[in-house]
Amino acid sequence: MSEPPPGLRLSRLTLSQFRNYGRLTWRPGARVAAIFGPNGGGKTNLLEAVSLLGAGRGLRGARLGEMARIGGASVFAVAGRFETPLGRVTIGTGTEAHDATRRVFRLDGRAPRSRAEIAARIALVWLAPAMDRLFQETASGRRRFLDRLVAALEPAQARELAAHDLALAERGRLLREGRANVAWLNALEDAIARHAVAVTAARVDVARRLNAALASHGAGGFPPSRLTLLSPIADRLAAAPALAVEEGLRAELARARAPDAVEGRARLGAHRADFQLTDLASGLSAQLASTGQQKALLIGVILGHAALVAEARGSAPILLLDEPMVHLDAERRAALAAALRALPAQALITGTDRETFLPLAGFAAGWHCADGVLRADPAFCHDRDAPRPGAEFQTETLPAGLPSGFCAPRGL
Repeated sequence: MSEPPPGLRLSRLTLSQFRNYGRLTWRPGARVAAIFGPNGGGKTNLLEAVSLLGAGRGLRGARLGEMARIGGASVFAVAGRFETPLGRVTIGTGTEAHDATRRVFRLDGRAPRSRAEIAARIALVWLAPAMDRLFQETASGRRRFLDRLVAALEPAQARELAAHDLALAERGRLLREGRANVAWLNALEDAIARHAVAVTAARVDVARRLNAALASHGAGGFPPSRLTLLSPIADRLAAAPALAVEEGLRAELARARAPDAVEGRARLGAHRADFQLTDLASGLSAQLASTGQQKALLIGVILGHAALVAEARGSAPILLLDEPMVHLDAERRAALAAALRALPAQALITGTDRETFLPLAGFAAGWHCADGVLRADPAFCHDRDAPRPGAEFQTETLPAGLPSGFCAPRGL
């Protein structure tokens, strides 16, 4: 193809006993891969598999027991080969035969030191149908969305969040059990304060940079918006140095032990945060907008964020867009097609109707997906190293009794 490849690209995905796939090796083809077909065919499963190769729980946030193939072994594996500005890297994740209750990672065949090491290599951002109600649901979903945006620019965010939540859970356990181990509680509250300030500072910085990018470069034909972080800790950071905010949080956490024990939750921490998204043109808050307007605002944020990441990291994140055309009018669909063509990011995009993606045919690979079978559509372009149009990829039934240890797909 004439266009240069993006700085970050998934070149091969391999699945073993994942969802409705027994075994699959798939090369997405062009920079944009449009995956279409009937409901239940496995389109979202492909995007979920890719999302699991990042540092989080994936776009569904599903439990491990839901990921292994029904009727197959209790273990599953997902592996991806990525081309990055620093060279090729292979990332794998899955469960092990001796312990299907814990998910493990492999980075170029070895266990990574932490998930932050993976986040430093690849960045993934997704839009899923469940997010259509992001502004009508609880704040926790909005925080997860925001922290994915932050982690793409600040890979340490995942590590800071994990450390914060671990300390918070341990403090809560001690308070519920009535164990007055003052020294241990002091240490946990010190950790909560430090990590809460680090997490919040990263959120504040990314929100500021994203708002500046949206204001100066627009949102790829979508409504420009402004993200406002709603966080008591962010308010304190705006008025005082970080060390002073940490000290104040430690003192307040100590004073709040009794009421937190009664309520069963901590009233202070990075988990007490939310954000508001506002349409700059109309001044309308996303909470008050229609479903279609909310979808357009979210897509604008994701496109603006991808451009910001490309500028900051030298490569845009991989975009996983599950049914993004739903609730968009014809004008917005055309704007999304134009934005995907212009943005230097790889995008995997799904939908039920092939006709929806025909405007992408000149620069996107097209894949029909049904019953766990992928077929390259000849109406769409494909990279030279991709299979010929019409070639099929389908699941295979694996023999019973997989080898012990990490069920890593072969051939990577």
